[in-house]
Amino acid sequence: MSLQHFLTLNDLPQATLQDLINRAIELKALTKQGVIYEPLKNKSLAMIFSKSSTRTRVSFETGMRQLGGGALVLTPNDTQIGRGEPIEDTAKVISSMTDGIMIRTDSHAKVETLANNSSVPVINGLTDDYHPCQLLADLQTLQELRGRIQGATIAWVGDGNNVCHSFMNAARIFDFQLNIATPIGFEPRTDLLEINSSNVTLVTSACDAVNRADVVVTDTWASMGQENEKDGRVQAFDGYCVDDALMSKANKDALFMHCLPAYRGMEVTASVIDGPQSVVFQEAENRLHAQKALLEHLLA
Repeated sequence: MSLQHFLTLNDLPQATLQDLINRAIELKALTKQGVIYEPLKNKSLAMIFSKSSTRTRVSFETGMRQLGGGALVLTPNDTQIGRGEPIEDTAKVISSMTDGIMIRTDSHAKVETLANNSSVPVINGLTDDYHPCQLLADLQTLQELRGRIQGATIAWVGDGNNVCHSFMNAARIFDFQLNIATPIGFEPRTDLLEINSSNVTLVTSACDAVNRADVVVTDTWASMGQENEKDGRVQAFDGYCVDDALMSKANKDALFMHCLPAYRGMEVTASVIDGPQSVVFQEAENRLHAQKALLEHLLA
């Protein structure tokens, strides 16, 4: 059997991704019932963090523990990566001692190099280009609340960033419509727009994107590593805040989603993210359950 990595949603067939979502819902139920289920007993996951993390670290570390295994947190300051060891060498060494590697870093090319030199599954915990684990949790949340996502209309409002890129892949794979509203100069990657063109529409008007949408999604305007661009981005994204007026353009029962951390008063108002249409904390919790399903699939 060939080695399976999870670097983007495209690495797994649609049927397997759907099975993971279904399994995540099952594992969530088992956890709520207090059932002990340890298919990864004595297995270990190396977690490499070049970027700070709350949900990714807690969900993967807790997930491995609940599945009977363990996780090691590695940062550049703690390892030879920070002293210039080639990532190829790091991959060969770490994969010889662990059962899987999760990496959260900047360049997606680094993750691909790590995977190409690893003898165990590699999971993308976030890069500048993609965040596939977030999408597993988002899709799980939508299935829990709305059933099948096929045919739905989802509006993305804000930066054409890594989460947006993964939403674009998800739109094609799960056959839903994704309307993306970004200011000029902040669009998602052109190649991904072309690949996913059958299910993705790009506009500059937030109102046009949200009109009659079933779900409205946004993200911070300045991601990690873009802090020095914050003031300029606040000006560029004027008119892209998801507030009550914008949500009123969507369907009456539309959901609001955000991968967090959120900055109230910037990309979203407090009345929306803390309001009855918001499902952001169910979405955040589902990072744990979706990733447990992924870990079970890859490591068990």
